[in-house]
Amino acid sequence: MIDIKLIRENPDLVKENIKKKFQDNKLELVDKVLELDKLSREISLKGDNLRMSRNKLSDQIGTLFREGKKEEAEKAKQEVVSINEELTKNEELEEKYKSEIKEIMMKIPNIMHPSVPIGKDDSENVENEKFGDPYVPEYEIPYHTDIMESFSGIDLDSARDVAGNGFYYLTGDIARLHSALLSYARDFMINKGFTYTIPPFMIRSDVVTGVMSFEEMDAMMYKIEGEDLYLIGTSEHSMIGKFKGKILDSDKLPYTMTSYSPCFRKEKGAHGIEERGVYRIHQFEKQEMIVVCEPEDSYEWYNKMWSYTVELFRSLDIPVRTLECCSGDLADLKAKSCDVEAWSPRQQKYFEVGSCSNLTDAQSRRLGIRIKKKNEKQTYYAHTLNNTVIAPPRMLIAFLENNYNQDGTVNIPEVLWPYMGGTKKLIPNKKGNN
Repeated sequence: MIDIKLIRENPDLVKENIKKKFQDNKLELVDKVLELDKLSREISLKGDNLRMSRNKLSDQIGTLFREGKKEEAEKAKQEVVSINEELTKNEELEEKYKSEIKEIMMKIPNIMHPSVPIGKDDSENVENEKFGDPYVPEYEIPYHTDIMESFSGIDLDSARDVAGNGFYYLTGDIARLHSALLSYARDFMINKGFTYTIPPFMIRSDVVTGVMSFEEMDAMMYKIEGEDLYLIGTSEHSMIGKFKGKILDSDKLPYTMTSYSPCFRKEKGAHGIEERGVYRIHQFEKQEMIVVCEPEDSYEWYNKMWSYTVELFRSLDIPVRTLECCSGDLADLKAKSCDVEAWSPRQQKYFEVGSCSNLTDAQSRRLGIRIKKKNEKQTYYAHTLNNTVIAPPRMLIAFLENNYNQDGTVNIPEVLWPYMGGTKKLIPNKKGNN
């Protein structure tokens, strides 16, 4: 949510930002906010004048009674009653306008960073940089679930019977590899100075609407029937919610956290919920990184965060690239975002394995997350950022393909040996692994 002062002072800038996001249907929202804001301020001024009149009359009543002017005093009391009745109606109208303004403001996109490329959708995202040489072996690399099945590591049929498409059972070496990757990612981020956190996996509706747009909420979130609770789609939701309504001491910033959680997503309107694969699914686990910081530091942290993900993937022998999200692919709360994509030697192309985003003060305004400097009365909104460290099992696809050998074995990079009990290579069942 942007500052309403920006709309008052520079509505054309806000409209231009909307146009760059190809959301012309939202242009009228700016004019609607200006109209309601004008009415709201008029009503607020009227309320102030009514309260001043009431206070003045209240002071007069005591004086009139002391002077024996009972009739005039009673008349003044009736005027106070009338003012109170009018004030009640005025305050109800004031709250109505404020509520309508907030509802509309939450639909107006955050102001994008000037560096964001202009484009209608993800097909116009721009490659930033490649890390590592994408390699295509001479031998064929099987589909990722075929690789997993060669280790007796996945059971989609049973999961489908239990929960439907978009779910899975991981077993044996593949399940262990899944956990090893998450543990390695956790320790990798701890070594970067981030605080490890396990958050609540359910959050209330006021937190949901604070961290994401209504469109994202409808497409992603699972609602717990009969309760004001939602399953989280990513730990960012509850991690940012942790600071809801708080005034943060500037001396303690930044807050740098890495969180583990399962994630639950409806994937409404998404293409590719498939029976065979685990690329797009309803349930997965993820290691996330979250930063809450001073406004002037947020883009420095943005660059650090995506670079940490690149560094982690390269330590696992996986080539990656970063892709700048264009204006039309940028979620409404984000000011700037880039995807980290891993190389798929089987498909001979890159695919998304994570996303880094700077939301500037959009979430903080919705959730009331403020900063206060020592010895200063004024507060201001914090900036919030989030980034995927790794998100298995999608990350498993990149790992298995890039470490797959012609004989069906899978190399385990040295950094994972301690997490795999010293195992340096996975051997498929047909080779004698039980």
